[in-house]
Parts: sequence; structure tokens; C-alpha cells
Amino acid sequence: MKIVVLGGGLSSERQVSLVSATGVCKALRSLGHKAIFVDIFLGLEEYDGDLLDAFEASDGFCIDTLISHEAPDIEAVKALRKDKSASRLGKNVLEVCKLADCVFLGLHGEDGEDGKIQAALDLIGVPYTGSDTLSSALAMDKSFTKQIMQCNGILTAPYVKHAPCVVKEVNGGSSIGTWICQTDEEMNDALACAKYKTIVEQKIIGREFTVPVLGDRALNVIEIVPPTGKFDYVSKYQSGSEAAQEICPARITEEEKQKLQELALKLHRALGLEVYSRTDFILDNDGNAWCLEVNTLPGMTPNSLFPRAAAQAGFDYPHLCEHIIQLSLAKKG
Repeated sequence: MKIVVLGGGLSSERQVSLVSATGVCKALRSLGHKAIFVDIFLGLEEYDGDLLDAFEASDGFCIDTLISHEAPDIEAVKALRKDKSASRLGKNVLEVCKLADCVFLGLHGEDGEDGKIQAALDLIGVPYTGSDTLSSALAMDKSFTKQIMQCNGILTAPYVKHAPCVVKEVNGGSSIGTWICQTDEEMNDALACAKYKTIVEQKIIGREFTVPVLGDRALNVIEIVPPTGKFDYVSKYQSGSEAAQEICPARITEEEKQKLQELALKLHRALGLEVYSRTDFILDNDGNAWCLEVNTLPGMTPNSLFPRAAAQAGFDYPHLCEHIIQLSLAKKG
């Protein structure tokens, strides 16, 4: 198949997306697909050939990239593009997508998980991976997702006005735009730093878990043990002493496992999500499962949580990427 893998963009999760998208692209190429990586913002400015011939590129336009300690400098990214227009789509992005059999969304955060690119691809009739426009948009807004949780009997941290608390931007991801505040002063500082609409939640104490959903099946539960007790941007994506410990299968009882899996599937279905997702929880000392958020385009770096759980379900990384495409084409066909 001819596949465009979209990544990058102007999201605060740009670097994570670049690693996810290039990893997916290389994996699909290893299975014989004509996959190419395209940065959704930079586009194909450096390619002057026929767009159909782009699928024959020997390297698939893949780049070598790593996730650094710091969130990306978005203004520096904007400066890289020759086209200084206000468009958030780079040169020939939609044009090359039109030529593909499928677009794999290796995007995270704004312009990727919020339904915008899904809407653009729907309008030009190109199939893509993951959930549709409406479900993506609804799930991206943490305040709306909380309402869906409450309507479906899924525990979610109550709103509070004082610390200790967690301040979250409703469209944040990868722990960017999230502050854990122990004092009211820290809470006020977090609110002042926030760039988008925020919610302030009670801080829930307990163990952290995540549950991937593939198709209509919940995969193995993963336990996350941050080195400092805080699962932030650094502990998620760095190696060594700074990295979080990720234990799969999680060290929980069969009853706890089933509870978390059932809740992840319940939220996946309530939001109308499709193909795959990943839902994060905290299990408190009383055995209550508190839902933190759902990710409609989970991280897909080769070492991400989703591929790790999928491996225990029998999918190596390349075949997981291919299976996601197959499921996506089946639901849109």
C-alpha cells in the first residue's frame, strides 16, 4: 500500500510525534509498504519531483530524531518553513495524502488528536487511522471527557478550588500543560502559566496505570512507577535514572485488572472511539479506579506503552502498525 505517515506539526508534543511517526514509517516499510513520512507543518518543501514518485523515495523521507528533555520551541519550528503563511498545513500535505491508500496519523496533541486533520481528510475522501472527527474532538477536551465519565459512572477527580490539586489544560498531552500543586500559591502560579482553558481537580493519591484498547479489546494493563513519584514529560520519554518504570502486566489482582479493562472499554465506547486508544487511571488505596484521561492517538514510538502491551497480545511493532491500518480501513470501508 501507499501510506503517508503524518507527524510533527506545531503541537507541544511535536518531538514525541516525530519519533512516533518515523518509527511507524520505518516499520511499515520493513513490511514492504510504500510508506513516507511527512511533517504536517513543514510539508514537502524540499521535494520537487512528481508527488506520486515520492512513494518511491528510498528512505521514505524518514528523519533521525530524539525526544529531548524540553518541550519544542514552536517559534523556531515556524522559522524553518519557507512558507510564512498562517496555514498550519505545509506544502503539498493534502495533495500527497490524496494519492495514498491510507494516512497513518502519527500525530499527538493539537492539529492531530483534536479532529482537525481528520475533518480535512474526510473532506477529500482519504481514509486515516484511528477515531473520526467528532470523537477525536470530544475526547481531546478533558472537561468534556469528564462529563462523559460522570454520565457513565466512571470515577473522575472532582473539581476543587484549593490545593492540593492538579491544574490541567483541557487540550494538553504528554504531561505538558499539567501542574501538580501542593499549595494555593503554586495553584495560582500554574493558572497564570496556562495558555489554554484549564480545569482544577482534586489530587488523587494512588498507583498509576494505563489500559490500551485495540479494536474492541482491552489489552494488558500497564503499571507506571515514576522515579520521583511524578509521571511527567521527562520520566515518560527519557531513559536511565530519570525514566519511569513501566511494568506489563501490572502487579494487580485479576479483579483489579478486569475492572480497569472494563472501564477503559466503557469510556472508549461512550466517546465513540474507534480502532485504538489508551486510558490512564489511578487506583487508590481503597481500590477505587479514578480515570485521568483517554488518548485517541497513543504514543507509537517503538518503546511506547501501547506497543508494549500489544506485544504481549502477539503483535510485534511492524505488524501492530499494519493491523491498525487494517482495522481503520475496515471501519471506513
